[in-house]
Amino acid sequence: MPKNLSPQKVFPHNVLVVIPARMASTRLPGKPLADLLGEPMIVQVWRRAIEAEIGPVLVAADGADIADAIRAAGGDALLTDPELPSGSDRIFAALRDYDPNGRFEVIVNLQGDLPTIDPASVRASLAPLEDEAVDIATLAAVIRREEEKTDPNVVKAVGSPLSANRLRALYFTRAAAPWGEGALFHHIGLYAYRRAALQRFVALPPSPLEKREKLEQLRALEAGMRIDVEIVDHVPLGVDTPHDLERARKILMGQTA
Repeated sequence: MPKNLSPQKVFPHNVLVVIPARMASTRLPGKPLADLLGEPMIVQVWRRAIEAEIGPVLVAADGADIADAIRAAGGDALLTDPELPSGSDRIFAALRDYDPNGRFEVIVNLQGDLPTIDPASVRASLAPLEDEAVDIATLAAVIRREEEKTDPNVVKAVGSPLSANRLRALYFTRAAAPWGEGALFHHIGLYAYRRAALQRFVALPPSPLEKREKLEQLRALEAGMRIDVEIVDHVPLGVDTPHDLERARKILMGQTA
């Protein structure tokens, strides 16, 4: 979607961006508060969401330190139960407290460890919801590096093409798929849910393929929910280690990471 296209022209309903954030991280303890160019990383993610200009942004935090950092930057944050099992459960819990009357019709789940995400990609996630048959929209980008095709940490989106920049998702996998000639797509873990779809999703038990692949989105597919994938140009860096954090600093400073 062009960067200058108003989100209201794409999907004219009330949108809320929710960023789930939790302190527990084995490889980068205290990850949301890690310093990134003088600000906590969660604040940098919040800024990218604000720059997308699709609606209010709420951080669903599992602790007061995260919430305090966002509020100090001028943002909104809610505390959620630290024992919630997933980011999806965390955003739904925050949504019920923040918007009990159901004003927001679309909820964008932006992971709290994507400080380099392009705000245009956040906007692009709304485009598939123009089709009323779509329950959930997400993002992917063409894999350019050969080693990523067989890397199990790079999740692949497999789908039927609907247009030059959109797929209807059939599967998500850590394997190199589909087989044969053609592009492979790197899935980006950002989701735009219709509110009813989010409510249904979090009420479902973990599914067999979800548990096998360790990919939460397979729960929705196994339940017959429709996920469409918008193809974007850039894969944001997910920050999981001190090395990733240093790469994110370089990217945000405009250097080559």
